Amino acid sequence: MDTSPPDPQLSALYQELILDHYRRPRNKGTLEQATHTVSLNNPLCGDEIDLQLRVDDDIIKEVRFIGRGCSISQAAASMMTQLLKDKSLPQALALADRMSAMMQGDEGAARDKTLGELRALAGVSKFPVRIKCALLPWNALTDAIKS
Repeated sequence: MDTSPPDPQLSALYQELILDHYRRPRNKGTLEQATHTVSLNNPLCGDEIDLQLRVDDDIIKEVRFIGRGCSISQAAASMMTQLLKDKSLPQALALADRMSAMMQGDEGAARDKTLGELRALAGVSKFPVRIKCALLPWNALTDAIKS
């Protein structure tokens, strides 16, 4: 495990990206004609997400969420919805696995460009109590696809 201090400029950039998604969430709202819906919450901290997908021929065409909670859960949901558009269901599940690996401290996952902006959340892995916050939207996605 890398114990070197993080680059302060990079940390500040990541923090700003997370706050931007929290303050101006992308794809927040109700999705008409959703084919998959799921609601999850984290009772320990009060985070909630209602995730809605419109899937055609195993491709995610649209994603929306309604959520309440901390900046990490809401930013993770916003970033996730941007990443999932036009992905196949197997691709979406693979991204969920990579996100989970990153939250468990997997350095390879933290550098995986397929996670896009979500890599800004890699530092959350150092705070075990916050990992569930970052994974809440991904757990909702997995539940929605598998149901």
